Amino acid sequence: MPIVDHAIYVHGKRIPSPIDFRQTLETMHANGGVAWLGLYRPSAEEVNEVANEFGLHELAVEDTLEEHQRAKMDQYGEHTFVVLRPARYLDDVEKVEFGELHVYVGPDFLITVRRSEVPELTQVRQRMEEESDLLSMGPPAILYAIMDQVVDEYEPVAAGLEKDIEEIESELFTGNLQVSRRIYELFREVVEFQRATAPLERVVASLRRRLTGEASDSNPFLEFREGYFTEKPKDLPVNNEEEKIERERIIELDRLYRDVHDHIMRINERVISMKSLLTNALSLSSTLSAQNSAEAGVEQNEQMKRISSWAAILFAPSLIGSIYGMNFENMPELQWAAGYPLALGLMFALSFGLWVIFKRNKWL
Repeated sequence: MPIVDHAIYVHGKRIPSPIDFRQTLETMHANGGVAWLGLYRPSAEEVNEVANEFGLHELAVEDTLEEHQRAKMDQYGEHTFVVLRPARYLDDVEKVEFGELHVYVGPDFLITVRRSEVPELTQVRQRMEEESDLLSMGPPAILYAIMDQVVDEYEPVAAGLEKDIEEIESELFTGNLQVSRRIYELFREVVEFQRATAPLERVVASLRRRLTGEASDSNPFLEFREGYFTEKPKDLPVNNEEEKIERERIIELDRLYRDVHDHIMRINERVISMKSLLTNALSLSSTLSAQNSAEAGVEQNEQMKRISSWAAILFAPSLIGSIYGMNFENMPELQWAAGYPLALGLMFALSFGLWVIFKRNKWL
């Protein structure tokens, strides 16, 4: 099975885990810990095997098997199913490569199913193992760390797209005929990026509402206790030190999710700005292209005027020469002593007259 890592944590500390993941639940329950299982490109049989072992909902499993899901969060009883769309920017081809990460969050376990190289969850696990206090908050804290990593990796993607837009703005007035195509292709990348980032605002906001007790229609206080969410009346007072510590954990975890929420909001604002800039750039490119075509047409008309003018000027002496070159016997002008100079003078006069007319009309 393509298990990247599976571990059991008790109070934020990793304990020896069984080699076979099927024994993970038994060991976890025996020690009162939290299991974290990471899968990388598993087959359908392997996904179903893990789903049966951990009791995952069939609809969530179906989404995992079908892939190509939008970023979202679904609730199935005690389990939360989250889909994230990590991304990375490929500068050499000016493309954004998108991945897909499915996260199953249970009361005492978290399972990730990764279909791409991003995000690098090994870094997330190392970070959490170094911050045992945070890891001791359980699956919701691990989910926060994963989402934080995904959102942080959006930053270089946004920076790369913004750099490309700046290059396009510089090329708009250089007469590059390929700039319109580049604008369109980049606009598609930005739209796809927005599809990955925009839903996360709602996802994180929903998680924060659950922490603060504003989630369901019955408005229960979904309190975080021992690393998971449990229902509890909202007006229940804090009776002991344990309750106070749990409330403080809720507040701290909400602060962490708020930080992710702020980051994704800033990313979405930048994406909206990029879409606006590209829309304006595409409109400007079309305008400049039409203007260049119009200018080319005007220049072509000017050239045709010049050609037509000189053709008319040359046609006048050609006409006279062709008439008197027919050599008919009964052409009295041919017997005139001044016939030749008169013909030349007439040719010159007509040509000069036409030149003056065309010059005044600015055809020449």
